[in-house]
Amino acid sequence: MRQLLFLVLAACIALPATAPAAEVDTARLETVLEAQDADLRMRSLFRHPAETLSFFGVAPGSVVVEALPGGGWYSRILAAYLGPEGTLVGVDYSMDMFPLFGFFSAEQLAERENWKENWVAGAAEWGVEDGARVEAFVFGGLPEELKGTADTVLFIRALHNLARFEDQGGFLTQALRDAFDVLKPGGTVGVVQHEARPDMPDDWANGDNGYLKWDFVVGVMEAAGFEFVAASDVNENPLDQPTVDDTVWRLPPVMNTSRDDPALRAQVMSIGESNRMTLKFRKPEQE
Repeated sequence: MRQLLFLVLAACIALPATAPAAEVDTARLETVLEAQDADLRMRSLFRHPAETLSFFGVAPGSVVVEALPGGGWYSRILAAYLGPEGTLVGVDYSMDMFPLFGFFSAEQLAERENWKENWVAGAAEWGVEDGARVEAFVFGGLPEELKGTADTVLFIRALHNLARFEDQGGFLTQALRDAFDVLKPGGTVGVVQHEARPDMPDDWANGDNGYLKWDFVVGVMEAAGFEFVAASDVNENPLDQPTVDDTVWRLPPVMNTSRDDPALRAQVMSIGESNRMTLKFRKPEQE
């Protein structure tokens, strides 16, 4: 009901449309997904990449910035789908944020110093033929030449850590500022984020446990200058009903509480991946 209300409001506001670099190519996207390895396709059952990317209006030949690309699950899809006329820009957390997690060794932190170069070089191992050009930067270090170049910025399961450490370095504020600056006027921000129920305590839904509330996400995005456009229920999962003792990492693919408990693992697997909000925002057109 809430999502329907936002969709109705967005339609009533009638924000002027912005043409992407090209139209969404559903057939091309499906072909890319079908060509994935079986283990990667299994994730699609939970993550709905075709529906999600189509909802965000991601088109071949466009410039897409992907926040926290990690191991590159979405990156492989995007690189193939965007094609040789497109550009995929990976962006990682600021180096200043990683020590705050508390579990990275000195060696791991040192390795992250070369993340930009390593991520770009690693794209060659994705096995993508005729893929997009690949670039990278870290939040707080947006290159001047990339400003105003992106059609889409994707925050897919990437906002909670920025939020949890906001008070220790303004990391969420900086990331959203970079997102605003890298986008073209009228460009899109796509958010997929583990969603906390409205009745959960705010201090539980602050990002520490992986979940954020809908109102919080919409509020910080609008405060950063973005306009809310629409919401989709494509990544909702009503089976995900965490308590205050739970974190999102109890669920697939991490399942950190059930590795040695087959019965609990089966129970967690029956839930699937998290309940996620899927929200579309836009950078306003310049007059």
